[in-house]
Amino acid sequence: MINKTRLFQLLRNPYSSEKSSITTEKNNTVVFVVSINANKLEIKDTISKLFNVKVIKVRTLIIKGKSKKLKNNSINYRSNWKKSYITLSNTNKNISIINSINKSRG
Repeated sequence: MINKTRLFQLLRNPYSSEKSSITTEKNNTVVFVVSINANKLEIKDTISKLFNVKVIKVRTLIIKGKSKKLKNNSINYRSNWKKSYITLSNTNKNISIINSINKSRG
């Protein structure tokens, strides 16, 4: 069982890009930015508890942080972050999840 505080710390925010929009439409998949130390089972439990949907598959990948050069010629590094592709079982639920996320973001 996941602790309630841990439940809300796992999901950072939904990730939106051109590729994530295409996978949402074709493969019934939702993309989230998650905590760097979250594992697939925790992500699956969190999504199923928060949105009341059945999760079929969870795929994760870690995006490496980039280095940025500042105006004073110093180098700043962005931190690594984790992205997860969550495949859902029902398309109607997927659309309602995305709509509820977009409404909450404003």
